[in-house]
Amino acid sequence: MIPSKARYFGLFDLSKLTNRGFIFHLLITAISFPFLAYGQFAPPAGQAGSDAIHADSNAIINWASHVLVQRGFQQIDDVSYGYASYGNEVDATGKADGLVVSLGDGGSAVLQFDLPLFNGPGADFVIFENAFDEQFLELAHVAVSSDGQNFFVFPAQSLTDTTEQIGTFGTLDARKIHQLAGKYRAPYGVPFDLDSLPDNTFLDKNSVTHIKIKDVVGVLDSDLGSLDAMGRLINDPWPTPFPSSGFDLDAVGVIHDASNLGIDVTSAEKFSFWPNPFKNGFYIKCEAASVVRIYNQQGVLMTEQQLVFCENYIDATIWNTGLYVISVSVNNNLYQQKVIKQ
Repeated sequence: MIPSKARYFGLFDLSKLTNRGFIFHLLITAISFPFLAYGQFAPPAGQAGSDAIHADSNAIINWASHVLVQRGFQQIDDVSYGYASYGNEVDATGKADGLVVSLGDGGSAVLQFDLPLFNGPGADFVIFENAFDEQFLELAHVAVSSDGQNFFVFPAQSLTDTTEQIGTFGTLDARKIHQLAGKYRAPYGVPFDLDSLPDNTFLDKNSVTHIKIKDVVGVLDSDLGSLDAMGRLINDPWPTPFPSSGFDLDAVGVIHDASNLGIDVTSAEKFSFWPNPFKNGFYIKCEAASVVRIYNQQGVLMTEQQLVFCENYIDATIWNTGLYVISVSVNNNLYQQKVIKQ
C-alpha cells in the first residue's frame, strides 16, 4: 500500500517539499477549500473566463526539445493488458500538432528545453493534450525542476464528485479542475504559472530545466488512485485498457525562457515603445506608416490600429495585468516585442 502523500507526489521528491513555505501554502489551501467546493475554476476553452491558450498563440516562443517517457500499465489493477504503447517519445516534442505519446496509468514524461524557463509575469508554460471535446478529459499532475533531480508539483484541485466512478468514456467538467494538465480540448493547452509554487531553496524559478508530467490514475480506489493537493481522490475516465491508455501528451509550449531576457534588435530598429512595464497605456513610435496588432497571452487580439510616424498612444486601461505581444507590420515585414501591464 502506497502512503497517500506519496501517491499524490508520485515520482516527485516529497522530502524537498516539507518546508515552512510549502506547509503554509497547504494550510491556506485547506482553509479555502470549503469555499472552493462550491465555486468554480476556469471554464472550457472559448468560454468567458477561460485561461486556455491556443497552440498558435503568439505568447508561445519555444517548445520542448527532449523527452523521456516512462510508460504505465494500460490498466493498473490488471497488468495482463500490458503497458500503454501508443505514439512515440518524439511526438511530445516540438509544436502541438495532434501527434501524442500515451503515458498509461501513472506513467510519466520528463521534458527538457533548449533554454531554461524563467518566472515571468503570468503563465510561464502551457501543456497540450489531445482531448477531442470539452468533456472527455484525461488529466495529469505537473511538476518542475531546476536540476533534474528535485521536482516540485503544482498543487492541484479536483472538485469532481467521487461518489461514483467516471467510466471509460465518461465526462468531466473543466470548471471543477485546477492546475491539472488535460482540462482543455485540443488545440488548446493548460497554462502554468511558476508563482503558484511556494519558494524553495532547491528550486530556481528563473532557471527551470525540466518539466515532469505524471498521469492521473482516475480510479476511486484509495490504494491505487491519484490524489489532489487536499488528499481528495481525482475522478477521471477509468479504466482505459487500450494502447492509448492514460494522459496523451502532445506538447509543452514555452512562454518565458532565457530568450525573453534579450531584446530583438531588428524590432527595436523598426519601432520603439514606452514605458515598459505600463499601467494604463503606452506609446509606440515607428519609422514608417505601420499596422500594429496587440495580443494577450491567450493569443486573443486586443487591438488593431494604423500607426503614423509620430508617437501613437495605446489605451489599455481595461486590459488585465500580464504579458502582451506587440506585433507591428512595416512594409510587409512583421516585428514583435513583448510589453507588460502592471
